[in-house]
Amino acid sequence: METAKPKLWTRNFTLLTAGSTISMLGNAIAGFSLGLLILDYTKSTFLYALTMVVYNLPKVVMPVLSGPYLDRFSRRKTLYSLDFVSAVLYLLMFFMLQGGFFNYAVMLFVCVLVGSLDSVYQVAYESFYPLLITEGNYSKAYSISSMIYPLSAMMVPVAAHLYERTHDIAPLFLFNAVTFLFAGAAEMMIRADESHLLGSAKAYSLKQYGEDFKAGIGYIQSEKGLLVITAYFFVSTLVSSAAGTLLMPYFKAEPNLGVELYTYVMGCSLIGRLIGGSVHYNFKYPTDKKFLIAMGVYLVSSVIEGSYLFLPVVAMMVLNFVSGFICVTSFNIRISSTQNYVPDGLRARFNGSFQMICTLGTILGGLIAGALGEFLPIRGIIVCCYALCALAAMLIMFRGRRHVKLIYNREF
Repeated sequence: METAKPKLWTRNFTLLTAGSTISMLGNAIAGFSLGLLILDYTKSTFLYALTMVVYNLPKVVMPVLSGPYLDRFSRRKTLYSLDFVSAVLYLLMFFMLQGGFFNYAVMLFVCVLVGSLDSVYQVAYESFYPLLITEGNYSKAYSISSMIYPLSAMMVPVAAHLYERTHDIAPLFLFNAVTFLFAGAAEMMIRADESHLLGSAKAYSLKQYGEDFKAGIGYIQSEKGLLVITAYFFVSTLVSSAAGTLLMPYFKAEPNLGVELYTYVMGCSLIGRLIGGSVHYNFKYPTDKKFLIAMGVYLVSSVIEGSYLFLPVVAMMVLNFVSGFICVTSFNIRISSTQNYVPDGLRARFNGSFQMICTLGTILGGLIAGALGEFLPIRGIIVCCYALCALAAMLIMFRGRRHVKLIYNREF
């Protein structure tokens, strides 16, 4: 008699999904609010850009530094503690703005703090999430996870609309505080067996931290499949960051396009991701074909992203929808496979290293694109970027397919 597959929506999984959704919503509104606050008070695009750089800098070091701790201590407690800290931070900012206080140096410090909190939270969340997925439900669970970002991103235009009507940014920070408070409360109620805590109750010394850090680096170096995946996604994030940096200036500079059409075109990608995630909730990939499916997405999405700016607006919207829809597939395959493959006791160190390397790609891509965009045609730069991405898919991912298939083409 066939045994029924365990249900996905357990109490713990429901609580974490609810908490992370609310937390991501707060993060989306928080990023928008901070940027808008700087622009409102300074009227300077340079100071605004500087805050974005300062916000991203902690994401280079904090993920890899936090990994050893998150492989020793409770990730659940880390999640709700960071949410409560964020709630207090945004509540303080609400009261500051209500009192008419603004100081740019203080805002830079807030950006560093928020960037640090966000990066550690992301590593803790990605490392804790697999523990709450019941056997046989990894693909379904990560299809749910893939829909959280599009849902939260769609709330930013709502926040922008409210700001346009009231011209008061302080309530957005109060909203942020409330969302993080609810997220932390939900995460506190989770009861999970964090097996990586076994044997970790002894005092944690700097020497032990150093040994754990080296063990994590050694593990990643010994796993050729993980190295191939990480190398490819470094190039992929570099390219997407470069293209993303140039898209808004291109739409803004073209007389027949503009910022409003930019939001519509980019919104189609988010809708594609949202619908793609819902479709994949009920779809199971053929185990032995997952690598080939992912490779197909890497190549097709590179062609779409590199070419759609040469087409009419309606075609841009359709292609962005398609790109968002199929990219959910490769995301689901990559993250569910790697999180299942990496041992729980090393998962945070891998996630921290992966996030750090991708953040470096994001920063480098933005800087390169900003420099080249000053004197080269934007569409030509984007074509070259995605040609590089397609080349990386072939030279890195496809060449290393023997090792990557051991990770992607697994039953779980």
